[in-house]
Amino acid sequence: MHRALILGTALAVLSAVPVLGQTKGSSVVKEHKNPQGLAVPRGYSHTVTVSGGRTIYVSGQVALNAQGEIVGKGDLRAQMHQALENLRLALAGSGASFKDIVKWNTYVVGFKPDQLTILREVRAEILKDVTPPASTFIGVQALAIPDFLIEIEAIAVVD
Repeated sequence: MHRALILGTALAVLSAVPVLGQTKGSSVVKEHKNPQGLAVPRGYSHTVTVSGGRTIYVSGQVALNAQGEIVGKGDLRAQMHQALENLRLALAGSGASFKDIVKWNTYVVGFKPDQLTILREVRAEILKDVTPPASTFIGVQALAIPDFLIEIEAIAVVD
């Protein structure tokens, strides 16, 4: 009886967890959730559950153009735009887009709190029409090349 009560309570709590967005493709179901008891996220989802589909792991994208030249030297906003354009191209090469991202990691060199506004603005611009993925932001000491200010990696799931 005690176990049944605990199980029933657990199921009631889990069913009350808000679902931000549920995307169903022919074989992919993605559920973006922000469980009760966690702070309301700004521009990301706390969890994304995926069933079905094909997983794409995208290496960290930086501010290099097609010729291998650094774009926006010393300019975080310009570098983020280029890194996101590279991410878009990498995703497209595997038949995916920003809407298919389920996990996104952002690495910023020498992060300062005032830079968060730039990062949120650019990210909101890119993700304006999609449910935000699970996300992690990390301030780092350095990236592979000294002029890189930002690197963005992602995991996407498609049909």
